Amino acid sequence: MNTLLKKFFATDTQSWSLLLVRLALAIVILPHGMQKALGMYGGYGFEATVNGFVGMGIPAFLAVLVILAEFVAPILLLVGVGSRFMAFSIFLTLGGAMFIAGHVQHGFFMNWFGNQAGEGIEYFILVIGMSLALVVGGAGKFAIDTLIAKKINA
Repeated sequence: MNTLLKKFFATDTQSWSLLLVRLALAIVILPHGMQKALGMYGGYGFEATVNGFVGMGIPAFLAVLVILAEFVAPILLLVGVGSRFMAFSIFLTLGGAMFIAGHVQHGFFMNWFGNQAGEGIEYFILVIGMSLALVVGGAGKFAIDTLIAKKINA
């Protein structure tokens, strides 16, 4: 069990690139979570978001997990706690959204100029790539995961 925990929290403690990916991913995803959880930035808030997902045929339990993945995971990524799991939850959430919300049918490009029916998948590919980089590499510099790993190794 200790070996598994060590691998879960392990990271290259000198990696600036993993730190930058972790912070960028958190900063981009957090406002989306704040829309869903708190109703900020034009969002609907927790209850209305859950109801909206349920109206699309998504079970309420999964709707809550989506909100948590977009709200709690980026907060924990900012400080580097459970970074691999948090990044994986974002990967699953946005990977699923890319298909469930129908972005794939709109092609590659985002709808920058309003001339297509919806948003393409380029944003999702970036988020998925960043998430997978953190799942594989860990949190990088300045992460609480490093302190946890040291405690496990002690």
